[in-house]
Amino acid sequence: MNITRSARRLFAVVAAVAIGLGTPAAVATAAPQGQSRVTASTEYGSQRELITVYSAAMGRDIPLDVLRPADRTKPAPVFYLLNGAGGGEDSASWANRTDYQNFFADKHVNVVTPLRGAFSYYTDWIKTDPVLGVQKWQTFLTEELPPVLDEYLGSNGRNAVAGISMAGTTVLNLAIAAPKLYTMAASYSGCARTSDPAGERYIRTVIEDRGKADARNMWGPYGGPGWVKNDPYVNAAKLRGTGIYLSSNSGLPGQDESIEAGSTAQEGLGMADRVVLGGAIEAVTNVCTQQMAGRLAELNIPAKVIIRPTGTHSWGYWERELHASWPSISRSLR
Repeated sequence: MNITRSARRLFAVVAAVAIGLGTPAAVATAAPQGQSRVTASTEYGSQRELITVYSAAMGRDIPLDVLRPADRTKPAPVFYLLNGAGGGEDSASWANRTDYQNFFADKHVNVVTPLRGAFSYYTDWIKTDPVLGVQKWQTFLTEELPPVLDEYLGSNGRNAVAGISMAGTTVLNLAIAAPKLYTMAASYSGCARTSDPAGERYIRTVIEDRGKADARNMWGPYGGPGWVKNDPYVNAAKLRGTGIYLSSNSGLPGQDESIEAGSTAQEGLGMADRVVLGGAIEAVTNVCTQQMAGRLAELNIPAKVIIRPTGTHSWGYWERELHASWPSISRSLR
């Protein structure tokens, strides 16, 4: 297979595979009204709950997948765990692709994962997009949601945030926008460069090629000040005081990239995609992660940085990274 491509083609293919998503959810067009609040809740067993919160900024209900601690008699912190470019609207989610429910079963923490936000970068868009509608995720996640959940969950007021791929960029921007909200921000296979040409092109392929939206409705004209304002690398100094965890794999085949005897041709093709394209994706985020780590070091901002020698842009590695990062996140929440 000839995998040599120009840089532009690489970013287009990388983003298409990184997302691996379906069609964006239907857009709500109602104008914002009322206050943000819990509008519904359904329990699935003793420790899992679907909670719906109305966002006044976006004028619609946002479903949240919430894992509750076994002991609800004492307050627990909140860990916001974000999905990738699919926003949990497809099968590519923490709930569907990892063991996170079992992992957190004995942890004294509320784990909150939004089930909307596909292709949004979980940021505030400056304009309503014809395809994605109103997107005010930074406002929702940093201003509207925390007080609502603190009251509903009876939390202790301490929060941390983590995310993969697209959301690996987001969690850093959320920590910059709300410097006292999170004790730690953990980015798994994210890219912290948004205003340089390569980073901008990568984001455009996520939003425009896959999401069919217009990235100029998000942060304004390409190369403009809005893209610089939302660049964690440029604004890294504002992360001082927040715990930082950065991780990425090299992109080389690792423990999850093998074909078992008796596998079908389709399974073989899927593995080839993961090795070639998933490897290329992770190689890109690897560079971004190392650049961000270098910037933080220049600023003397402490960060735990993990660069794995093998591994592609896939869920098995993110599941293990969640496990590996949890001791640091848990310590910050205490």
